[in-house]
Amino acid sequence: MPPTHAKVESDSFGDFAKIMNSGWGSGLERGRDRQRLNLNQDSVKNGLGQLVLTLVKLLHDLLERQAVRRMEAGTLTDSEIERLGTTLMMQSQEIERLRSEFGLAEEDLNLDLGPLGKLL
Repeated sequence: MPPTHAKVESDSFGDFAKIMNSGWGSGLERGRDRQRLNLNQDSVKNGLGQLVLTLVKLLHDLLERQAVRRMEAGTLTDSEIERLGTTLMMQSQEIERLRSEFGLAEEDLNLDLGPLGKLL
């Protein structure tokens, strides 16, 4: 039976690997005689892609809102507005391209933050 908690008091990655191979930790899958950490390369890649794209989309939305505020305040010239609009449009297209590349739906980028509500 694995320990309920483990502590690595060594600078050696080998010691850390021994503890991980002993079946300690979360995301464990029961095997015949021991537990294994289930790390599917595709799900890890897509999970990381989803997280990164969510953050990029959040930053994009914040930049878009700031651009609208600055336009409404009259602090941008016509050429700045044009460049900003083109840049934001290109960013949006790239976000959409990456989203489809990872096979994510639009709602996959809107994380549920529990009591705080949806992220986007």
